[in-house]
Amino acid sequence: MILAAYARHLTLSATVALAMSAGSAGAQVATPEIRVTQFQQTIAEHAARDRDLAAFYRATEFAPIWTGEGEPYVSRRRALFEALSHAEDHGLPGASYDLPGLIESMRRARTGAERGELDVRISTLFLRYAVDVQTGVLKPSDVDSGIVRKVPLRDRRGYLEGITSADPAAFVASLPPQRLEYTRLMREKLRLERLIASGGFGATVQAQSLEPGDTGEAVVALRNRLMTMGYLPRRVGVTYDRDMESAVLRFQADHGLSEDGVAGTATIAEINVPVEERLKSVIVAMERERWINRDLGDRHVLVNLTDFHARIMENGKIYFKTRSVIGKNLSTHRTPEFSDVMEHMIVNPTWNVPRSIAVSEYLPAFKRNPYSNSHLKLIDARGRVVDRGSVNFAAYSKRNFPFDLKQPPSSRNALGLVKFMFPNVHNIYLHDTPAKSLFSRDVRAFSHGCIRLNEPFEFAHALLAWQSDDPEGLFRSTLNTGRETKIDLASPLPVHLIYRTAMSQPKGQMSYRRDVYGRDGRIWEALAREGVELRGVQG
Repeated sequence: MILAAYARHLTLSATVALAMSAGSAGAQVATPEIRVTQFQQTIAEHAARDRDLAAFYRATEFAPIWTGEGEPYVSRRRALFEALSHAEDHGLPGASYDLPGLIESMRRARTGAERGELDVRISTLFLRYAVDVQTGVLKPSDVDSGIVRKVPLRDRRGYLEGITSADPAAFVASLPPQRLEYTRLMREKLRLERLIASGGFGATVQAQSLEPGDTGEAVVALRNRLMTMGYLPRRVGVTYDRDMESAVLRFQADHGLSEDGVAGTATIAEINVPVEERLKSVIVAMERERWINRDLGDRHVLVNLTDFHARIMENGKIYFKTRSVIGKNLSTHRTPEFSDVMEHMIVNPTWNVPRSIAVSEYLPAFKRNPYSNSHLKLIDARGRVVDRGSVNFAAYSKRNFPFDLKQPPSSRNALGLVKFMFPNVHNIYLHDTPAKSLFSRDVRAFSHGCIRLNEPFEFAHALLAWQSDDPEGLFRSTLNTGRETKIDLASPLPVHLIYRTAMSQPKGQMSYRRDVYGRDGRIWEALAREGVELRGVQG
C-alpha cells in the first residue's frame, strides 16, 4: 500500500542518516520505528483513488486538511461550508454537494479511520466544487459538438494549496469568475428568483399586435408586464400612450428587435417569454462565463452569435461595433464557438471554395450546365485553370471530384473585398460580403459558418488605427491595387466567438436574445440533469 511504501522510505532514510552519523564514532545504530496511525492509513487508502489528491497528501505526510484541531482547520471548514451554502447563487447543483450530510458525518466521526475517510471525502468534494464554480459543471463539447471551446482548467494541486494557505476564505472567494459580467448575471439571477416567488411577469399579452392609441385588456396586460420587467413606472393608464411606446422601444433595443415602438408579433412573443425561461438563460450564461474564465485580452474581438454583432473591445468598452451574419441553423453550417488569435487581414481576397460546398452545391450545378457559375475558376491538381467544356462532370461524384474552385478578387467575390484571419482548424473567419440586404434582418443566420460583417472597411480601419497614423489611407491604397494583399496586425488580437442569450449591460436592463441554434436549451437540460434547479418556482 502507498502508506506502507512511504513508511519504508522514511525508515530507510532515517537509518542511513543515523548510520552515517554513528559510523564516525563507531557506534551501533538501531533502525528506528515509524508509527503509522489508523488515520494516516485510511487517508492513504482513500486518497489513492485520486492521483492529484494522493500526491498532495503524500507530500504532507498524510496530515489532515479538514479534520484537525485548531484555527487553520476551522478556517478551512468555515470557508468551504460557507461557499457550499451559497452554491445555488452561482447556478450550481447545490443539493448534490449535500452539505447537511457532510456536517452530520463530521458530528459522527470518532475513530481515526472515520476521520481519515471524512478528510478525503471533504477534499474530494472541495475539488469538485472548485472546478464547478471556476471552470464549469459541464464539458461543453459533450453538450453540443458546435461548442469547441477549450475550457481553461486549473491545476488541481493549486486548489489544495490555496485552501491550505493562510487565508482560505479569500482563496475560496476568488474561485468564481471575477469579471463584472458574471457579477451582473448573478444579480439578475437573484432578481428573477424574487420575481418568480412573487408571481412572475404577470398575465401574457393576448394579442397579435398592439400600437400607440390602442386600448383594452391586452394593453393592460402589456402595461403590467412592462412595469414588472422594469421598463415602465407604476401607473394605472389603459391606453397605449407615448410612455408605453417609449417603454416598448427600450424593450426592443434590449432584445435585438426592430425598434419602432410598435408591439408587433415578434415583440409580443418576446414580451410573453416566461420569467422562468429568462432565468434559465441567465444560469446558462453563468456556466458559459465559467467556460471562458480567462483573461480575454485588454483588446479583443468579441462576436456574440445570438446577438448578430461583432465588437472590437478595448479595456472593457466597445471600441467598434457592427452587425454580423452567422451560419445557418443547419448541422453543416452552424458557426462554432471557440477562441483564437487574429493575425492578419487579406485585402482583395481570393475565395477558395471549401470542398464541402464545391461538391454539394456547385458540382450538381455543373452537371446540369458546365458553364454555370461562371465567376468560379476550375483548378486542377497542378494549379492550372481548366476549360469547363473539356470536363465530363457527369463522371464525377462527391468522392472523386478532382478539381478546386476559386473565385478571383472582385466586388462580387463571396468574401467581399477583405477578410480577417485567425487561422483555425474550423476554417472560420470574418469577412466582407456583397449580400448587404441580409443585415437589415433581425435574425441573421444565413452563411455557411463564417461571419460576415456589415461594415468591414470600418472594421479594418479600427484594427489598423493601432498601428498606422492613417489607417483609412493604408487600407484604401491597398484595396485600390486590386491585388490580393496580406496586411499583418502589429499586435495580434484575441478573438472570442461566444453564444449568449442573456447579457448584462453596464447601465440599464439585461439584454436577451433568441436561442437561434438551440444550444442554450441543451445546456440547460444538461445542467438540470446534474441537479441545477430553478429557485423561487411556485407549486
